[in-house]
Amino acid sequence: MAADKYQRIWQTVLQIPSGKVASYGQIADLAGLPGRARLVGKALGYAPPELAVPWYRVLRSDRSLAFPPGSATALEQRQLLLAEGVLLHNNRVAKADLWQPNLAELLFKLQY
Repeated sequence: MAADKYQRIWQTVLQIPSGKVASYGQIADLAGLPGRARLVGKALGYAPPELAVPWYRVLRSDRSLAFPPGSATALEQRQLLLAEGVLLHNNRVAKADLWQPNLAELLFKLQY
């Protein structure tokens, strides 16, 4: 059921700490949906506003913004990341800002 998969994706994205980012593929893997990076993008588009899913913390695999450069959504994503202290150079995030969940996060916070 798609709703269950979306819930898993939303719950995983909610675990990304402020000031950190993850790739679509990483979120798919952590949500127990390996190889479903595109589903992550689709699920984020359907996230209910009341969940306040931090969609802007999810990037392409090359650490670049998820939207075409100069688009309104790319500018919004950039502003939200900068507000959290994430540094961007040529619309790419530094490796230091990648989220690497520790064992406790994997075992107790992420829901499968």
